[in-house]
Amino acid sequence: MNHLMQTIALMEMSITCAAVITLLLQKTFSQEFPLFAKLLLILILGNLFFWPLGMGMELPLSAYVRGAVGDLSIVTTLLLWTSLLLASKPAPLAFRFSLALIAIAFYPLALGFGMLDPYAWGYGSIPFFIAVLLFALVCGLAHWSKGVWIIAIAILAWAGHWHESANLWDYLLDPFLAIWALLAIFEMLYRRRKDKARSGYLFRPG
Repeated sequence: MNHLMQTIALMEMSITCAAVITLLLQKTFSQEFPLFAKLLLILILGNLFFWPLGMGMELPLSAYVRGAVGDLSIVTTLLLWTSLLLASKPAPLAFRFSLALIAIAFYPLALGFGMLDPYAWGYGSIPFFIAVLLFALVCGLAHWSKGVWIIAIAILAWAGHWHESANLWDYLLDPFLAIWALLAIFEMLYRRRKDKARSGYLFRPG
């Protein structure tokens, strides 16, 4: 069973690495890659990351990546995969803002800065589980159905012990997701400041 979990984790990381490289390649071209090209790139790159290539390396490339960054949360993985393969609207700013606030509060407390340990809630706390469900409900009320099913899949993955961790937090949040959310806020503030400066320049007397 443990060998199967390791294999699944390496497959997941291989696809994720392939998706990241495909997204970076996509950024260098002005024209959107067709879906077939994206799938082909992910298939080729995913195999390169999954199978041992030799060259002095005993493990696949994805194993070294996983050893460095750990398992990504299911939310991060699905957001990445769907942003590449599905034509859907991006995550709402409110979702990213909420994630950023949660991360700002969660990580210092989880690292011991304070008497409260929110990480312990992930081991089957009913109030925390209800809070996650309410967060998914808010995503639905905000007409972002993608967020609802991503959170639902993350809960199902936790219930089925998809990853080695038994903590629900590890299926919902990781540092990369937190950084992504924080960068979105900084980008929003920068755009507002830029638009305000531009507006002030356009309507300046004379």
